[in-house]
Amino acid sequence: MKRFSLFLLVILLGLSCKQAPENSDASSEEEMAGPAKVTLSEENGKFQLKVNGELFYIKGAGLEFGDVPALASHNANSFRTWRTENGQKSGKEVLDEAYANGLMVSMGIEVARERHGFDYNDEEAVQAQLEEIKQQVLALKDHPALLIWGIGNELNLHYENPKVWDAVNDISKMIHEVDPNHLTTTSLAGISQKEIAYIKERCPDLDLLAVQMYGDLPDLPRLVKEFGWDGAYMVTEWGATGHWEVPKTSWGAPIEEHSSLKAANYMKRYQGGIEADSMQCIGSYVFLWGNKQERTPTWYGIFLEDGQETESVDVMHKIWNGTWPENRTPQIVAYTIEGESAYDNVKLSAGTTYNAVAEITDPERDALTYRWEVLPEATDLGDGGDYEERPQAVTGLFVGQTGGTLEFTAPEPGPYRLFVYATDGNGHSATANIPFLVE
Repeated sequence: MKRFSLFLLVILLGLSCKQAPENSDASSEEEMAGPAKVTLSEENGKFQLKVNGELFYIKGAGLEFGDVPALASHNANSFRTWRTENGQKSGKEVLDEAYANGLMVSMGIEVARERHGFDYNDEEAVQAQLEEIKQQVLALKDHPALLIWGIGNELNLHYENPKVWDAVNDISKMIHEVDPNHLTTTSLAGISQKEIAYIKERCPDLDLLAVQMYGDLPDLPRLVKEFGWDGAYMVTEWGATGHWEVPKTSWGAPIEEHSSLKAANYMKRYQGGIEADSMQCIGSYVFLWGNKQERTPTWYGIFLEDGQETESVDVMHKIWNGTWPENRTPQIVAYTIEGESAYDNVKLSAGTTYNAVAEITDPERDALTYRWEVLPEATDLGDGGDYEERPQAVTGLFVGQTGGTLEFTAPEPGPYRLFVYATDGNGHSATANIPFLVE
C-alpha cells in the first residue's frame, strides 16, 4: 500500500511539472496579445519610432486587398490601410492577418472630405463623426498588430474650410484619451507651406506628419525643412509617376510609364526622397501592394489583376532586404506600334491592320508568355484615388501573334490603349501600354 501511494505521488508530481510550462506559455500568450506600446523619441534632431522599446523603421506598403503573406515574404514589417472597415474584411480581421504574418498596421480612419460634400461648419455632423470614430478606436485599440492611427486621407485635396484640421485635432485628442499606446497622424496630398502652417497651428495633438508624393518625392526632404516642419514624418503613399504628372497625347491621354521605367523610378524616388532623410523620416508605405483601376488597370498597382508581381516588387525586395530576389521579373526594352512609341501620338485608321512589337527580356532567360488587350480610354475618372470603373476590353481585333509581335485590326474610331503582358512562369510579369487614336 505504501509502495502504491509513493508511486501515485510520483505520477502526480510529474503531471504537476509538465503543467507548469503550459501555464507559463498561456501567460506569455496573454501578455503578447495585449496592445503594443508605440513611442516616438527625438535626440539631437533624429527621430526614432519604437515598438515595445525596440527600434522600428517602417518598411511598408499601402494594402487594402493585397497579398499580406507575400508582403511578409519580401521582408516588409508593416502595411497601412485607408479605413477600419474595407467592405471585405473587418478591422479586426485585417489586424489578425497582419499579426499572423508578423506585420504591424498603420490603421486608417475614414474622415469625411469637403470635396465629397461634408460641411465642417456643421457642428452636429462633426460631433457625430467624432463619436462614430471613437467606437472604431475602442474596438481595435488593444490589438497587438496596431501601430499608428491614420486620421483621414488627403483631407487637403480640393478643400477650402480649415476647420477640417480642428476636427482632426479633436479626433487625435480623443484617441490619446482612450488609447495611450499608439500614435496619431494625418496624410497630406503633397506638402505646402500653407498646410504645414495649418497643421502646426490647428493640429498640435498629432504625433507626426504623413505625406503622400509621387514624381516629386525626391524634393520632400528639402521641402520639409523649407516649410518649417521640425518633427517626425513618414511617407504614406509614393510610387509610380502620377497621371497628373506625365506627358499627354495630343488628344489628352496621359502616357503611362512601362513597368521597367516605373521600377527604375521607384528606386530613385526611395533613395532621394526617403532614404536621404535619416533624421526626420521614420519610414514609408509604397503604393500600391495590390491592384486597382485608376486611369488604367496597371498604373499604380505593383501587382497585376491576376496576382503577378511586376518589376517594382523586385525593387521593394531589394530595398527591404539589401539583395535582389533570386528570380527577377521580365524587363521592357521597347514597345511600338508600327515603329512608334507611346510618346509619338499614335493614330490609326479604323479597319486597317497594324503590327505591334514588344521587345522584352528576362534576366534568367525564362521563357515568356505574351498576352495582349485593347481597352477604350477610361471615361469614369475619379480624383484622389476615388473608385473608377474598369473599361471593357474590345475583342475580335487580333489577327495573329508570334512571341512579342502582334498583328491587329484597328477598332472603330475613338481613343484606346494596347496593353502587352509578358509572364515568365514564375509569378512575374512585365507590362506596357500605348495610347492610340483611331480616326
